[in-house]
This record gives sequence, C-alpha cells and structure tokens, in this order.
Amino acid sequence: MTVRVTSRGVYMQEPIYIKIHNKIKRDIENQVYHVGEKIPSERQLAENFNVSRMTLRQAIKTLEDEGILERRLGSGTFVASQKVQEKMSGVMSFTEIMRANGQKPSSKLLSYRVTKPSLSEKERLDISDHDNVLRMERIRYADDVPICFEVVAIPEVLVKDFSKSDISTSLYKTLEEKGGYKIDSVMEKIGASVANENDARYLKIHRGDALVTRRQVTTLTDGRPFEYTRASYVAERFEFTFSR
Repeated sequence: MTVRVTSRGVYMQEPIYIKIHNKIKRDIENQVYHVGEKIPSERQLAENFNVSRMTLRQAIKTLEDEGILERRLGSGTFVASQKVQEKMSGVMSFTEIMRANGQKPSSKLLSYRVTKPSLSEKERLDISDHDNVLRMERIRYADDVPICFEVVAIPEVLVKDFSKSDISTSLYKTLEEKGGYKIDSVMEKIGASVANENDARYLKIHRGDALVTRRQVTTLTDGRPFEYTRASYVAERFEFTFSR
C-alpha cells in the first residue's frame, strides 16, 4: 500500500491487488466475463496488469474468497455460478461457538491495518470511497488446532476508538460493552472450495484438501452493516448445523 502525504494530511491509496480485484469484478459485472466462463491465466493477467504473479494471485484469491471466482484443479479459474443461499438466524462469534462446544478458542493475527475498501467491501458494508476499513487476517483455533483462516473488514469509524487487542480478541463484546452498539442480525453464504498454498500453510493441511467457505455480513440494530467476513474452514474439522 502506498501512503502519500498532502497538505490536507495523509491519504492512503488502494493496494495494487485491490485495484486489480476491482477491475476484474467490474469486468464480470459488465459481462466481459460471463458466469461459468474461464478467465485468462495468471501469467496472462499478470502481464496485462504489469504486476508480479504474487500480486495477481492475491487479487484472484480475494475474488475466490468472496465467491466471485472459483478455481477448478487442473482446469483454471472460472466466474462462479450462483449458489443456493441459506438464511440463518442468531448471531454467535467464533469464540462463543467454540466455548459452547466445550473447546478453547484462540487466534493468531496475521495482518491488521486501516486501508481503502475493495469494491466488494464497499458494497457489503454500505460505505463510500471516502471511508476507510480496518482489515484483519487471522487464523482461528479450537484447542490449539487451526480451524479456519478469515479476513474481516470493519468500517474504521466504528472501531477507531478501540484498541487492537479489543478488536482482534473479541470484536462483538467490544462493540456491545465498550461501544454501546447492539448487534442485530447476520446474513451468511456457505460454499465449498479446495485449499491453495496459503490455506494449506496456515491451516496445516494439504493443498487440494476440502474447505467450507463462509461469507458473512453482520448488522447493528440501526441497520448499519459493521462486519464483512470471508472465512475458509477445514472441512474435516468443522461443520455447520442448520435448524429451522
């Protein structure tokens, strides 16, 4: 990420991978690439955007996490088809879920920074180009076993007065007890994917192992979205149970 100092203060430019993410997402929305269609290879896209393969992969991985693209082993990367959506009621944090299951929750923070939102983050969180988000990446554990890798984006204005420890350790508790906010509802989309190199390294599994993916938007009682989460769970270590 580039930081430029102007006469009006510090201005944070979008990371390069977010710019690539936004361009590909716009191309999909404008039907340059259609549902089910294979997009160009990583090598070709890296050349088109004049960036390294590593930067390009970061953009592609973000689009995969959001359910916009899907990788098929041995075939390439495709524009994802529409999937069945399941509405679930009740809001529980990862910590609460683990404790309810009799397990000890813990986290390892990999990245924590204030930055410009991606197009998807702006849409999910209903914020503008002038707003910043706090984006953090972390691994979540149950009894010291890695369960999931997640990326969380939160409007900066909601958490700017809280400490890094408060936010990364117990976001929901901090918002309710220290911020006076009331958490209302959650919309979740559950899907499936396979582990890439980063997933395998973070979660101590093998590349190609099955993952359950979750994309979640959580809102406050006043209707404001305050959290957009993309998470990948090790399928053999975690399951989602639905009740009606």
